[in-house]
Amino acid sequence: MLVFRYDETFEGLLTAVFDAFALKKWPEQVLSRHDVVPLFTSEEYIVFTDDKKAERVSTAMKKRLPNIALNQLTYVWFSELPERSSLIFRYLIKLFKTKKDISTNFADPDVLAVKQLAKKVSNERHYLMMFVRFNAIENQGEKVYFATVEPRYNVLPLVVAFFKDRFADQKWAIFDTKRQFGYYFDLKQLDLVTLDEQADLLLDGAINQNYLSAEERQFQKLWYHYCQALTIKERINPKLQRQFMPKRFWKHLPETWHKTFDN
Repeated sequence: MLVFRYDETFEGLLTAVFDAFALKKWPEQVLSRHDVVPLFTSEEYIVFTDDKKAERVSTAMKKRLPNIALNQLTYVWFSELPERSSLIFRYLIKLFKTKKDISTNFADPDVLAVKQLAKKVSNERHYLMMFVRFNAIENQGEKVYFATVEPRYNVLPLVVAFFKDRFADQKWAIFDTKRQFGYYFDLKQLDLVTLDEQADLLLDGAINQNYLSAEERQFQKLWYHYCQALTIKERINPKLQRQFMPKRFWKHLPETWHKTFDN
């Protein structure tokens, strides 16, 4: 069995596609350089990322695929699932081996898998845009609207442009506690940020309440009690609630912080 290894970058994966056609070798799996070698592997090929090769493959993709298919491949990449590399690789190999558009050939298991996984990532992206809750925090006299998220897939890079356009008149930051990175907007530009491991801004993956401004604490309390006042106990449907608002988002939503505001 032939295995390709690459550096887990999208450019590296496109280079692997280029090398496969140049060598006329078709690996059964495409793995990172840290993955365990499968049993019965007879040959390994190390892919060295080449921007020129990747650009040629990228240009060919854009010529051969409609925008919806390109977006699907992007979403599959951001899924971060172990199988994404081999799936995208097989998809592109099939694309370049035929002169036809394969993006709607859902009888092909790889084309169907790309569509289904892209749909899941797209749904998570929409969830993130709906359920982000900014909190006004104060640090050394500076006010910043800060939000924590923990999406199932790595969709934060796919939504920051949306928040930049929507909140262009205020400083804000969104931090992915699962992947330990985020973005900060200072009214002019968007920067990738990380937090010091010793920083106490986050506690158990949520914002440390000590950093909230006085106005923010009061607003959250009022918002929580407002949501409780609107609730009709006889019509509470936990199953339907979880369907529209998955429980994994609740820890980041003030309206669900019962222990904080019940008193």
